Amino acid sequence: MRSYKYLIVGGGMTGDSAVRGIRDHDKDGSIGLVGAESHPPYSRPPLSKALWQGKDESSVWRGTDELGVDLVLGRKIVSLDLDARRATDDQGEEYEYERLLLATGGKPRRLPDTQDAIYFRTLDDFRRLHESNGDGKHALVVGGGFIGSEIAAALQSNGTQVTMVFPEDGICARLFPAEHARFVTDYYREKGVDVRTGQLATPELLGDADVVVAGLGIEPDTELAESAGLPVDNGIVVDDRGRVGGREDVFAAGDVARFPVAALGTTMRVEHEDHANTHGRTVGANMAGADTPYDHLPFFYSDLFDLGYEAVGEIDSRHDTVEHWKEPGREGVVAYVDGDGKPRGFLLWNVWGKVDDARELIKAGNAIDRSAVEALAG
Repeated sequence: MRSYKYLIVGGGMTGDSAVRGIRDHDKDGSIGLVGAESHPPYSRPPLSKALWQGKDESSVWRGTDELGVDLVLGRKIVSLDLDARRATDDQGEEYEYERLLLATGGKPRRLPDTQDAIYFRTLDDFRRLHESNGDGKHALVVGGGFIGSEIAAALQSNGTQVTMVFPEDGICARLFPAEHARFVTDYYREKGVDVRTGQLATPELLGDADVVVAGLGIEPDTELAESAGLPVDNGIVVDDRGRVGGREDVFAAGDVARFPVAALGTTMRVEHEDHANTHGRTVGANMAGADTPYDHLPFFYSDLFDLGYEAVGEIDSRHDTVEHWKEPGREGVVAYVDGDGKPRGFLLWNVWGKVDDARELIKAGNAIDRSAVEALAG
């Protein structure tokens, strides 16, 4: 049986960041990290961004093995005995721990048939897709959200003919205001992407493609937590220290965690890099006794051909908006506001270096008008 002071379940960015948070406060405590993939922790954003622009694959590695951690790869924890503080993996090996972190991330939503699609999420998914692109190949991208939009742009920019299909009215329609989603959709068509809105993937479309990529989002991987009787509500419910169920020995962080957001007076679950890094590090530190509240409002970003954006807070097209565009569709700021005009989130479209300013406007909780959004746009 393996025995650790800290056991981390999950080998992604959150797990790596948690190791760093632990080491900030405990240089010597034994750490075991169990990951289902055969690879050590790596950065995920380059899989749909920089690696398609020629950056070397070696750039993704995070160097977790240099932090005095026992990496147990190609294994999955399948059961927990919280009273005994033991975990068991899918090969029957047991692990004792003093503090446990669940960083199990999410599972890709799948197409309703048996089509051999690439559910783009891992380094192996990237390698498989990268080998299948270019040379006049035809890719079908199912999904028009965050991942679908990035993958479609990456493939089209690398010589693959891309068809996108999704049921919404425009690309990222759940994020962007309707008019902006239409602009982005038309922009993709100008770039040569065959965008088919308001449709589902038919057998004919699936059969015509050389490769099918499904970007349908993820569902939080809460199965282990549920089976152990831990609180789950579209994610593992944690407090502002990352503790689960009021326990001092069980924590959760990253994609899988539903955490309190004081600035918005609600709870959220966030699936992006900034949150994985900051939440993972804070919760790791708290495992080692830091007792620090997580009050960070995470942001995310994307590159879409020669357009790009950063966003912070609740980016939801169902909110009312206050907008200022220096050039419609090309450069501007969208504030997502509640019924009292208070900002819930900001979309900074080709506007850079303003995330902190936007975050402070959200935290201030004051109603904003068009002049405030124009000032943010610079």
